[in-house]
Amino acid sequence: MTDLNRRQVLTAAVLAGAAGALSPLAPRAARAAVSAAGTQAPGFYRYKVGDYECTSINDGARTFPMPDKFVTNLSKDEALAAADAAYMPKGMVTVPFNPQLINTGSKLVLIDTGNGVANLEASKGAVGRTLQNLTAAGVDPKSIDIVVLSHLHPDHTNGIKLGDGSLAFPNAEIMVPAKDWEFWASDENAARAQSDMTKNYFANVKKTFSGLESKVTKFDWDKEVAPGITAIATPGHTPGHTSFVVASGNARVLIQSDVTNIPEFFLRNPDWHVAFDNDPDLAQATRHKFYDMAVAEKATVIGFHFQFPSIGHVEKDGNSYRLIPAPWNPVI
Repeated sequence: MTDLNRRQVLTAAVLAGAAGALSPLAPRAARAAVSAAGTQAPGFYRYKVGDYECTSINDGARTFPMPDKFVTNLSKDEALAAADAAYMPKGMVTVPFNPQLINTGSKLVLIDTGNGVANLEASKGAVGRTLQNLTAAGVDPKSIDIVVLSHLHPDHTNGIKLGDGSLAFPNAEIMVPAKDWEFWASDENAARAQSDMTKNYFANVKKTFSGLESKVTKFDWDKEVAPGITAIATPGHTPGHTSFVVASGNARVLIQSDVTNIPEFFLRNPDWHVAFDNDPDLAQATRHKFYDMAVAEKATVIGFHFQFPSIGHVEKDGNSYRLIPAPWNPVI
């Protein structure tokens, strides 16, 4: 066998290219026939859970300089090393957003609403894409029967309203976790808030739900919020943070909401604390409990902050976990 070293291969390639360029028979370089599109295709992905047709709706992804305390119990250098290992842009972190649409046959249920159209222009199309992707998927927002919110952080709630303050889903019942509503709607709790981020969360709840108080239905854990969709307690990220079991026949999936933020950090390292967690120690314990359950069941897990289409399986890896993305399926 002939042994070619790297220099010989590169030299041969250069000589071949030069010969081609000098040849009168060499073809001209092709010109682009159309202008570059400059935009992404719509982001939606359908999957089945028993008889239910479900759709992962991409609200976009936000890339931003990593804050010094994005991971609060770790040095920034260690967090940046994890971002580098995940091939994120240098010094940055990328967080995706993915609401879920569940068609039970009798009800059309949207779990979380994304960042809202008010953020679409401000972010230059990076986030706030839920409505346009619902439309691309052939879903009229007026046809949605129930909007279920996993918790009351802005990236999950702000899509409830349009830019003019009207309802994005005018015919939908709005359901929120009772424990989260009790916490975030409390003026006393708001007065005790210390960090600017937490103060902004309280202010955003007041603004988002102003005028909607009488239209909001509070739900409890371990109860169905819609046919086949059961709320389960996963507190820590917020006091009332909720995940969901979607079950039809013998099939079921776990919609984990924000049990973890980006899995490259907080599923891989469940003891890391993200800045957005209200009670970091409780959130850490919840992660272990939830993922141990998912591993034991070999469950399909849907994550709001997983990479689109946000569907995968969780495996135990020592004291940590790893996410195995589900393969893209061209048929439902």
